[in-house]
Amino acid sequence: MRMIRSAALAAVLVVAAPATASEKDWDTASTVGVGALTAWSIGVPAMTGDGKGVLQAAGSIGAGYAVSSGLKEIFPERRPDGSDNRSFPSGHTTAAFGAAASIYERRGAAEGIPAFALATFVGVARVKADKHHWYDVLAGAAIGTGSGLLLTHPLAEKRMAIAPWVDSKGGGATVAMAF
Repeated sequence: MRMIRSAALAAVLVVAAPATASEKDWDTASTVGVGALTAWSIGVPAMTGDGKGVLQAAGSIGAGYAVSSGLKEIFPERRPDGSDNRSFPSGHTTAAFGAAASIYERRGAAEGIPAFALATFVGVARVKADKHHWYDVLAGAAIGTGSGLLLTHPLAEKRMAIAPWVDSKGGGATVAMAF
């Protein structure tokens, strides 16, 4: 619940962000945002003993990052601030949306929606930091969301069913469990 409140607070800060924030401030805020989402998507499953959730979140973020890095090599594009040719797509945004999609799939909408709000903040901050064009962020969001949704599966409840049966030669019971 504390993480949901933190994500909601981050979303409020986006709306109330001062107009005087520098590009460096926006850059720092985006890095903190993606770090928080990564820690949330991997840390919560780790703390609750959800090993599959840890692997799925890490895989979602890693796969998105690999695609993003490959596209940066294939389509070198100058950043708006002119610092280098690695603008397309936004790696920060890819990682943020990969983590948010993983949270949404594994933990549900109550945590997923605030996670997507924080990921959106990361994308906005990358543009405000003059590190990316809007389409770099949009591509990163699509890549990250896609990897998160493809590689993360909902946390299934452990279920057990016992089905008795009878035939002309006897009877018994079948036990089925879902893990």
